Amino acid sequence: MQVPLWLALLVVGYLGVKLIRPPAWLIAVLLVGGFLLADSVLAPAINALVK
Repeated sequence: MQVPLWLALLVVGYLGVKLIRPPAWLIAVLLVGGFLLADSVLAPAINALVK
């Protein structure tokens, strides 16, 4: 069974918010920070680190 990445991330994110209940500001910081890092000059370094 193949699940699209966006669906898997959506389910994991939903369960994480429901079970762990992090503060809203932390969720916003992670989302905005990830978005900004993905479009920065650090993106190739992060990609190499993840792989």
